[in-house]
Amino acid sequence: MSWIPLMVFSLLVFFLFVFLFKKFVGYMKKEQNLQIESFKDMLIDKDNPVGLNGEELEKLKQHQQEAQRHLNEVISKIPVIQKDGRFQIDEEAIRQRRAAAQGDEPSGTKEDTV
Repeated sequence: MSWIPLMVFSLLVFFLFVFLFKKFVGYMKKEQNLQIESFKDMLIDKDNPVGLNGEELEKLKQHQQEAQRHLNEVISKIPVIQKDGRFQIDEEAIRQRRAAAQGDEPSGTKEDTV
């Protein structure tokens, strides 16, 4: 017996099993009200690695943007200088800010007289 008829027979049996499996899965989905996600939906999205739905994803993105803006504001307030090719915190500027802040604030030890 040649290998060609054997290959054709095995392919026919394979496709018969695939057809029966597809019918069985369709029947089970209908009977049990199942919804099977497609493989494409299960792939990891670079914008949504956790698999959140659209509304939750937008809330998360908005929260992250607000946090990034706040972080940029905080970082921009830190005085830095460049020493030896590296950025370092300018301690003198920080001391001056503290001294100015302490000089502007009224001391809490004075008693109010009315």
